[in-house]
Amino acid sequence: VQLQASGGGLVQAGGSLTLSCVARGRTYRTYMGWFRQAPGKEREFVAAISWSATYTKFTDSVKGRFTISMHNDPKMVRLQMNSLNPEDTAVYYCAAGASGDSWYDVTGSPRDFTSWGQGTLVTVSS
Repeated sequence: VQLQASGGGLVQAGGSLTLSCVARGRTYRTYMGWFRQAPGKEREFVAAISWSATYTKFTDSVKGRFTISMHNDPKMVRLQMNSLNPEDTAVYYCAAGASGDSWYDVTGSPRDFTSWGQGTLVTVSS
């Protein structure tokens, strides 16, 4: 699966931003998600969505502020980020599981995902 992310940028605290990631290739029954990595920190899980868009997961720090959605034709995952704060500043990466992988095995570990897009930088100014 090839992933192409877009939508990063500079936003003031309290603002909103939407990230998009288009997936191409073998995307049948593929869950997708977003991770982020701040300078000097490890990559952390942000959100994920099942292939049917029935189930979602979020890390606690973004619950109530971020939403994730899945679209088809082309297959795309979007991360709507609201009420941004400087702690959300990071490079955001979209990721996808392998075709047919079970959603119920997703824990938020990077090991749950087999394909990664290039990062897109989100900077939130105070």
